[in-house]
Amino acid sequence: MGALDFSVDLEDIKFILFEQLDIDDQLSKIERYADFDKDTYEAMLDEAARLSAEVLAPINAVGDRTGCKLDEEGNVTTPPGFKEAWSTMAEGGWFAVNADPEVGGVGLPGIINVVVVEMFAAAAMAFWMYPGLTGAAARVIHNYFDPERKDAIATKLFTGEWAGTMCLTEAGAGSDVGENRCKAVPQGDGTYLLEGEKIFISGGDSDLAENIVHLVLARTPGAPKGTKGLSLFVVPKFWFDDALEVGERNGAHVVGIEHKMGINGSATCTLALGAKGECRGWLLGEEFAGIKYMFTMMNEARIGVGIQGVSIAGAAYNYALTYAKDRLQGSDIKNIRDPEAPRVSIIQHADVRRNLMTMKVLTETMRSMLYRMAHRHDIVENTDDEALKAKYEGRIDLLVPVLKSHCTDRGFDVAVTGVQVLGGYGYIGEYPVEQLVRDGKIMSIYEGTNGIQALDLLGRKMRVKGGQLFMDWMQDGLKECAAAKAEGFEAEAAAVEKAINHIGATAMHLGQLGMAGNMEGTLLQATPFQEMFGTVHLGLEALNQARVAKKVIARDGESTHLSGKLANLKFYTANILPKAVAIGKSIQHGDESCLAPGLFGE
Repeated sequence: MGALDFSVDLEDIKFILFEQLDIDDQLSKIERYADFDKDTYEAMLDEAARLSAEVLAPINAVGDRTGCKLDEEGNVTTPPGFKEAWSTMAEGGWFAVNADPEVGGVGLPGIINVVVVEMFAAAAMAFWMYPGLTGAAARVIHNYFDPERKDAIATKLFTGEWAGTMCLTEAGAGSDVGENRCKAVPQGDGTYLLEGEKIFISGGDSDLAENIVHLVLARTPGAPKGTKGLSLFVVPKFWFDDALEVGERNGAHVVGIEHKMGINGSATCTLALGAKGECRGWLLGEEFAGIKYMFTMMNEARIGVGIQGVSIAGAAYNYALTYAKDRLQGSDIKNIRDPEAPRVSIIQHADVRRNLMTMKVLTETMRSMLYRMAHRHDIVENTDDEALKAKYEGRIDLLVPVLKSHCTDRGFDVAVTGVQVLGGYGYIGEYPVEQLVRDGKIMSIYEGTNGIQALDLLGRKMRVKGGQLFMDWMQDGLKECAAAKAEGFEAEAAAVEKAINHIGATAMHLGQLGMAGNMEGTLLQATPFQEMFGTVHLGLEALNQARVAKKVIARDGESTHLSGKLANLKFYTANILPKAVAIGKSIQHGDESCLAPGLFGE
């Protein structure tokens, strides 16, 4: 069999949107979305799926094999097909699906944008990083920059005429943003001269757009130490006038691009500011408020990486499923002793089915978690119900680190399992799953490593309002279990209920450990706790999906997809959810042997 074709699971996507979340009814009540209906949303999804398969998927392997090229002037050339794909997607308005029409956007709900981005990232993750970061930069500029210019610049970005980046990291500082040393000196004319170097800048340069706008964290003279002294600056590749006409080259030059394990089509750059001529920029918003503005972008980026986790998982599962149906190898186990028995597709083999089921249930529950969060965000931005807004804001805040970490870790696991399903063919470049593994590994590292997400969850989010966000999540989870029991899912709901109570006991244990002053021992368990949390939460998603599927079956009759949701719940509660209980027991055991001084010869 030849290389596998890319596909999108539109049936599952539409089930979550229109059956599980009922977005057509929910969003039609919001004034800004009143003109959109299910037909509009479905047309957008169908077209996005077509573009994913026909425009983006064909450049994915090319981008991986070719990579980006850097010339002596600091200009990056992207792989063949990238520039054409950028133009096609920009002309269709796909960079600004949920942006306001006044700045070049389509004005659709954020959840539709999330679904579209999932498809596009699944087709070509490295390519989609360019427009993804551009949109994030546009939103920061639109929200906080000079009122006289922000709309015009944001429009340039949203329409793809210009591109955007986020410049945080510096050599030696890494994830410790407060160690940034880049300088910004005011010139008395409203501009600043910047000097320093930024590393690991995704899309730090490209040939995709006329200009690139960098958002740069830097320190003004006399700035306080740490993150409190950071300001954010708008630094263009080419200087422009009030009419946004591009002029002379600014002194922000790429001096190197990284050769990476994956996402080779994405230019990961070292950006030198002021090393080859004056580098000018404008202050964005208030001085010393840079970290606040940047974290607006960072939260979006972390959700964006969670989308990537789901997209990698979805692509890997679809490829593996197609391969397993077509690949003939071995005979049916019932005929194992008969050398003349006909060969069967490997999907008939029990171990392959177990792998596929693991991939399926993780992908579909992660997708459900992601879409639910996006839907709640749409409501938060548009509701007048202050109590509902506060609840959903709190839930999103609590779950962002879980979404980012769990979806990226499990997304990577699903890709690895995809390689296993394809066997030897999974390991070679002729088939796409090995690239998914290499591309997907970065997800647990950038935009705040998953270890940092765990510290954020345990050290900050779990403590907000005296733990109220977590307790609200538990209460809602127990209500879901009660509803499921009443609808015939007694055993499965009881398993999820047990896991929720166990994570509650585990959180209490860690809280007591921290109160006793053992912070090192507490934070030692941050990553295991985060995995436990994510595992239990996906159990709730599996439970909710099964409940909805059962109702749809009663209304419309059986289908493979709907029956699969019932099977997902059984499989998840029997094979994956018990891991959460095991992690909880391990955490409560309290082993701290790895903290022993000198253990590693330090």
